[in-house]
Amino acid sequence: MKKIQQTTLIALMFCSILSLAQDPEKKTEQKPTIITQNIPAPIETKGQVIINGQTINYTTRTGYMVLKDESGKAKANIFFIAYTKDGVTDVAKRPVTYTFNGGPGSASVWLHMGCIGPKRIPMTEKGEALAPPYSYINNEYSWLDKTDLVFIDPVNTGYSRAAAGENERQFLGYTEDIESVGEFIRLYATKYGRWNSPKFLAGESYGTTRAAGLSGYLQDKYNMYINGVALISSILNFQTARFEKGNDLPFSLFLPTYTAMAWYHKKIASEYQADLQKTLREVEKFATNEYSTVLMKGDLASEAEQMMVTEKLSKFTGLSKEYIKNANNRIEIGRFVKELLRNEGKTAGRLDGRFTGTDYDNAGERYEFDPSLDATISGPYSATINQYLRQDLKYENDLPYLILTGRVQPWNYNNVQNQFLNVSETLRQAMSKNPYLKVWVAAGYYDLATPYYAAEYTFNHMMLRPEQKKNVNFTYFEAGHMMYIHKTSLIKLKQDADKFYESALK
Repeated sequence: MKKIQQTTLIALMFCSILSLAQDPEKKTEQKPTIITQNIPAPIETKGQVIINGQTINYTTRTGYMVLKDESGKAKANIFFIAYTKDGVTDVAKRPVTYTFNGGPGSASVWLHMGCIGPKRIPMTEKGEALAPPYSYINNEYSWLDKTDLVFIDPVNTGYSRAAAGENERQFLGYTEDIESVGEFIRLYATKYGRWNSPKFLAGESYGTTRAAGLSGYLQDKYNMYINGVALISSILNFQTARFEKGNDLPFSLFLPTYTAMAWYHKKIASEYQADLQKTLREVEKFATNEYSTVLMKGDLASEAEQMMVTEKLSKFTGLSKEYIKNANNRIEIGRFVKELLRNEGKTAGRLDGRFTGTDYDNAGERYEFDPSLDATISGPYSATINQYLRQDLKYENDLPYLILTGRVQPWNYNNVQNQFLNVSETLRQAMSKNPYLKVWVAAGYYDLATPYYAAEYTFNHMMLRPEQKKNVNFTYFEAGHMMYIHKTSLIKLKQDADKFYESALK
């Protein structure tokens, strides 16, 4: 028996050697095995919305784009929802915007149902959730009058998953994510004839990290040049937001947002309560100068310098001098949201500092949950996207639609081992290679996830030339991370978006 097996093995090896030695022209006769899945084509439905007095009739495509390798093997099924305006005779002149949220681990539902798509979730004027059951309405502030919209859910968010037999880890990391989302955009542009359309990227939070990365990747990999990048609640340099021992940068960059929150809750010193903008300018100046200097000196700072900083931080944040001194003049975000309203038995929101919650007791160092996420937006957005998909878009899928999930963790940052991820350099290079690329940054004053002053710091350190700086525009909102849940900010965001598209398409 063993002899037969050895003979068979030798025969197989001999056949293999012969096949390698065959004429190359004969090798082409052997076609690769194509492994596919039975993924149905996207479902098409019709809709209508009135924006700025204009009636927009549109087609929605809902379903999967299958990513394959060059042999045709399915690698991932990327779920997307695309809205295209009807009656357009030349799609090459119609802009298209590829949109996504962040996390990592977030579906595109927030931008989709919050501000950009043709449906939105009604909230209070402040942005609080209404009582369940929740609903959605036509969005008169949608961007669909300016651009077609493609909402993308990266792998392990929404309904997107790795293909059968594929390891999901190959998609869960900075580089991996850029490659898979970039491939989706290439496929979409190819399949639906959008290569010559004006192209935009719009991301929120880590989605801004992705957008900046894609601005360079699409240029370098596919020679696909982008007209504009919208960064909503931007984070491009992670050093600005990581409270690690030895990294003092976030302490000064978060301070203006701490001040804005203390101002909102009337915890700031009385002399700073009258005018938020005037107060923020003074705090920004202090953060950049005296505060940063003392932080840099560390133990070499004199007792007088340390005391000066303690006193000013107390006035600017509403926290006690004793607490600040005990924290070595370094107020970490998790401590701040617990300490600011501790005496009232409340905690402050991280995504949006205007919102408050309550914990089991008041003694903890950090809050139990983020009231601006768990008690404000999670319920409405989860319920409505699941209902909307089935009721209006006629799309059914028994998989759970992953709104915000830990199934992407641990996220792979191997491309920046022993460093902080910083994609601002990628964006700078993209702007250098494409001098027409416009960048819009939308920032909320009460956002502790991606503070506005940290975003300013990042762009101030990109070493942009004067002609490049003209292509960058910041706009600000008296709201938080998802500023669009605040009605006044939603209206302003739409106005700013209109200006952005008009500027980029000149």
